[in-house]
Amino acid sequence: MPGADPAPIHRRPVPPPETAKGILRPREHQAASNHRRLPAGEQVARYVEFYWSVRWDRRGLPPYSAEVLGFPVVNMTFEKERGRRGGFVTGVWTTKYVRELAGVGETFGVKFRSGGFGACIGMDVGALRDTALPLIEVLPEAEGLADKVLATPELEQRRILVEDFLIEAITRRGVADDASYHLVLRIIDAMELDRELARVDQVTERFDIPIRTLQRLFRRYVGVGPKWVLRRFRLQDGAQLLAEGRTSDLAALALDLGYFDQAHFSREFAAEIGMPPLEYARSSLMS
Repeated sequence: MPGADPAPIHRRPVPPPETAKGILRPREHQAASNHRRLPAGEQVARYVEFYWSVRWDRRGLPPYSAEVLGFPVVNMTFEKERGRRGGFVTGVWTTKYVRELAGVGETFGVKFRSGGFGACIGMDVGALRDTALPLIEVLPEAEGLADKVLATPELEQRRILVEDFLIEAITRRGVADDASYHLVLRIIDAMELDRELARVDQVTERFDIPIRTLQRLFRRYVGVGPKWVLRRFRLQDGAQLLAEGRTSDLAALALDLGYFDQAHFSREFAAEIGMPPLEYARSSLMS
């Protein structure tokens, strides 16, 4: 009708920022699967950040490739889909992580804090980098846990099962209050939240810690070096701002994220994400 307002364009809602960070093209991802979180209980909260669940039903639909720019953390997962079932431990993934969602499937996971898995289990997590291992290879005492978790449909009951196991594992190992781990947590929090921290020398100065000590702590507890962690957090920030349509000024964004210039940011973004920043922004907003 002449003079009438054009019909509104209905786009998929943006996932909450706290769940969207690290997920590439979050609108598209949200439409392809159901993503929920549960808080960690008090007895494990110093090691576990939260529990998470993803369920999907792609019957009659083509497979969907979920892409994630992961955090510097270890995840313990319990997975059920065609051709894959069981418990797994996945270390820090240093490249873009791609998971194909096909048919019907689900994953219940534990996202440990950076350094949390190594602190409560007592292992050097550098050996887990870019690796997913069966849970019982890492924790033999977890025999049978995956079957129990996957046989329980309620998420809260799954959380209780896994948390009881972790509490027992921590108690059995006699894990003491670890000052080095608490320092790692403080440094990681600052790295993630303060965009002015763009270089490792800024970190060592703020926390008055020698560079070799910092590198040794990160290798033992986090599994990757501090330079990589800073770079990953800043790329996550940039991808999230672009996916939400909150910026199109790449020069200002690069400066805000601590890059030397726009060209440096664009090259690094394209290498990690697989496309230039503005192309990623357009594909995210139109998905």
